[in-house]
Amino acid sequence: MFDEVTDSTLAKYGWFPGRSVPIDSWVETLRSEGVEVHQAAAVFLAEFGGIVTKREGPGITRARESFAIDPQECVGEGDRFVEWSQDLGRQIVPVGILDGGRSFLGMDENSELYSVEAWVATFGRMPVAMIHLVRGVMPQVIAEAEV
Repeated sequence: MFDEVTDSTLAKYGWFPGRSVPIDSWVETLRSEGVEVHQAAAVFLAEFGGIVTKREGPGITRARESFAIDPQECVGEGDRFVEWSQDLGRQIVPVGILDGGRSFLGMDENSELYSVEAWVATFGRMPVAMIHLVRGVMPQVIAEAEV
């Protein structure tokens, strides 16, 4: 599913093919934030939820950055995801943080992974998105907040 580098990096932090963790508490937390968890986000969280990486150094087109797949890290940001979802016509569910919380990670109903801040940038659709995230590929900005 992934290239060798992504596979071994994720394995180092606890991922393995077929991994599945309970997501009920995350689903409840997100609902309390006004966000409904669609199937693509549920599948992603079950497989990658709880993975926390500590990555630094040069990547392919940007520095490799640490990330945590944990929607709990997005508490208080539900409105940001609801607004971006409305603006973009996609249902973006918070799934974690990037670079210690400098930006958030979200996933839409088509398994596209985003970096979300005052802008939204895409890493692409899974599984390519995870390769881009792990290997340090710059996400493509698709929208910026109006000032």
